Amino acid sequence: MRVAACGICGSDVHGYDGSSGRRIPPIVMGHEAAGRIAAIGDGVKGLAAGDRVTFDSTISCGACDPCRRGEVNLCDNRQVLGVSCTDYRRPGAFAEYIAVPSRIVYRLPENLSFAEAAMLEAVSVAVHAVSLAQVPPNSTAMVLGAGMIGLLVVQMLRVAGCSRIIVADIDSTRLKLAKEVGASDVLTADANLVEQVLQICGGGDVDVAVEAVGRNETVSAAIESVRKGGTVVLVGNISAEVTLPLQKVVTRQIRLQGSCASAGEYPRAMELVAAGAIRVKPLITAIAPLDDGPQWFQRLHAREPNLMKVVLTPGEFSGSEE
Repeated sequence: MRVAACGICGSDVHGYDGSSGRRIPPIVMGHEAAGRIAAIGDGVKGLAAGDRVTFDSTISCGACDPCRRGEVNLCDNRQVLGVSCTDYRRPGAFAEYIAVPSRIVYRLPENLSFAEAAMLEAVSVAVHAVSLAQVPPNSTAMVLGAGMIGLLVVQMLRVAGCSRIIVADIDSTRLKLAKEVGASDVLTADANLVEQVLQICGGGDVDVAVEAVGRNETVSAAIESVRKGGTVVLVGNISAEVTLPLQKVVTRQIRLQGSCASAGEYPRAMELVAAGAIRVKPLITAIAPLDDGPQWFQRLHAREPNLMKVVLTPGEFSGSEE
């Protein structure tokens, strides 16, 4: 595939500073991409050179027990493009070209630009997380963390039928963006967060909480904010370990549900973005040439205010949203 656009993921920024352990140099990073097919292998059917496509970032084996159950995101031999760890090295899409298996390639709707298509990997993660939440109709949900995934989860919760969505974060600019994409209420995540939630809900609790940060404070706040029998979906994983308020989980019968990547949700993600049910354009801060990548990585790593998604465009596509 000739790469037209590739988004910088937060995991790439963690790879940039070496903190993740999953971008061991040397490695070409990048797994949120779209472009045109440049050439196909002899056994490829249903695709042709010139097709506008995107691809799943996960390459599964198709043969292990999780794959046979349809849980390709949990594949025992799972590899992710743009990742280099102790188990494998798979070059990514911050490049002019990338080779990918045809089974993970999807033809793009004509009304999706390449830059929007580079957001589909993140959208699929949000679609997967909300599907695991088993959202009741007309329910109240809470999203902790208004980063990229959190803001996409807000939109997917709307699609799933939530009537009220509360978003908490420490960044006021991100909270403003959360309101723009569908949050009913936004709260500053501080020591009084749970009390604020109770006040908004009239003394009640939320039905579902999606934790999109991965820290002790936010995981605890999610657990304390859901009703008895409610669900907490854990998406964020900044911390390798957190401390749980175990007795509250057990005595309130709260379901803790982990969510990893996506498992075949790309077609649904494309459908939702193409139809405008999930908007990704407001989340794209900049579209820049691949040559400018180093400075954008520096700015993202420095946590420059008002930066959300940066999409890099290599080669002949530089500066183009074809």
